[in-house]
Amino acid sequence: MHNEVTDYLAKTLPWQAEICGKLRELVHATIPGAEERLEYGKPHFLKNGKHAAVLHVGRGKVSFMVFGAGEIEPVKGVLRALGNGDRKAADFTEGQDVDYDLLAGVLTRTSSKLIA
Repeated sequence: MHNEVTDYLAKTLPWQAEICGKLRELVHATIPGAEERLEYGKPHFLKNGKHAAVLHVGRGKVSFMVFGAGEIEPVKGVLRALGNGDRKAADFTEGQDVDYDLLAGVLTRTSSKLIA
């Protein structure tokens, strides 16, 4: 675990910190050997030097974006496509249920391509 990422999460609201902490654990459980670092002011997770996911905490929400997700279909109200569709993001607000199993499945599929 990277201290800068820990510090970033410590500055969030309690409900945001809870979601981010669970997502951070999910990344490390799903991608063995994942690296984490602060890039562009946000926690990024990498495997073999390639971006796998990023966390972003904004006013009133938490966003979790997965890279290399072109083959993953968006899920209405849960997982939206960004840019050309190669990135998918899930946004969460206070009190909203988070489908960690769905996100773990997406991350498992996308991270399998991050072999050196």
